Amino acid sequence: MTSTSAPTDTQASTTRRIASLDVARGIAILGTFGTNVWIFTEPRGMVGYLKTVGGESLPIRVLQTLAQGKFLGLLSLMFGVGLAIQQASAVRHAAADDRARSLRSRRPWPGRYWRRALVLFLDGLLHFLLVAEFDVLMGYALVSFLVSALLILRPVARTRWVIGAVAVHLSVVALAVLAMMLSGDGAASQRSTSNPYADGSFLDLVLFRIDHALLFRAEMIFMIPLTIAMFLTGARLFQAGIFGPDGAGLRRRLMTIGAVAAVVDLAVGVVGAPLGLSGPAVFVGRYAIAPLVALGVLALIAEFYQRRAVGRVGGALRNVGRTALSCYVLQNLVASALCYGWGLGLAARYGAEHRLVFTLAVYVAVMGFLLAASALWTRRFSRGPIEMLMHRAA
Repeated sequence: MTSTSAPTDTQASTTRRIASLDVARGIAILGTFGTNVWIFTEPRGMVGYLKTVGGESLPIRVLQTLAQGKFLGLLSLMFGVGLAIQQASAVRHAAADDRARSLRSRRPWPGRYWRRALVLFLDGLLHFLLVAEFDVLMGYALVSFLVSALLILRPVARTRWVIGAVAVHLSVVALAVLAMMLSGDGAASQRSTSNPYADGSFLDLVLFRIDHALLFRAEMIFMIPLTIAMFLTGARLFQAGIFGPDGAGLRRRLMTIGAVAAVVDLAVGVVGAPLGLSGPAVFVGRYAIAPLVALGVLALIAEFYQRRAVGRVGGALRNVGRTALSCYVLQNLVASALCYGWGLGLAARYGAEHRLVFTLAVYVAVMGFLLAASALWTRRFSRGPIEMLMHRAA
């Protein structure tokens, strides 16, 4: 049996944008690039990154561990929050009209949400082919088809879906880690003398992604159960009032979970290489521990802005959050132009000998560009260009 509940006070308050919500999205976008930037600055791109991640010098391992999976988890939670907000808006619009049952303009949830999901999928497909083989938008679009329908279920039914999805995900993680340990090599084993990232044209990279589409889309498929759980959890946390004054107890519990998980995650990431388990360590950290850290990060952001106005730094992050999907694509496009051979080709020149300094420089440069671009854009528009397309699709 299904049930679409009326919006709570917390949900209704989203007619005004919640400051911490936009800031959290902005942090998720910039933090996700903290993981992806190491792919761009690796001279052999994604192929080289898969072979070396977790096995580099201690400072690099620490930095990679601090970003690995946490902000992707935060982005997934925020996507779930966004679905809950859209559902609440649809319910309010239907309830506001006494004749909603007979009007063709009624918008029951999920209604025409599939149009938004389709636009997101097509955007992700173009992003994968033209920009980045690690795109998450295609997976987000596919999962959102399912989760948008699941949101009309009773909370207990949604909880069962979360538990089931987590159980499936952790079972696959355990099997994958066991396979890595038995094989003695968690890195990609594919070898090739050519390097399209450094030597190829833009078209060469597109064709390379098409030729290896199954390999590059394997993570998206693998993460479907986890993404379902994170979307539903984000929606439930929003409905439970994590951004409101009554959510203090919930935020404290999540911050405690996140703090403990962060310590465990850092320890696993640092000691993995010396023990000869760099691949399994990265895998466990990214897919099993990092989602718990993401819960703590979300709670920390929400708590920080309970009694504080958004200042200059928060305002800059909020601009990125308001244009989150557009900034996600833009940051990868700019980094590609800086690092790959079809652009400036900086990764081949500096990525090997000056890995740490070069990566930090690229991160700061792209982050600064995003902050400036989002600030200029939001002076005239309330949404980013991709967000506009999705809004019009509805």
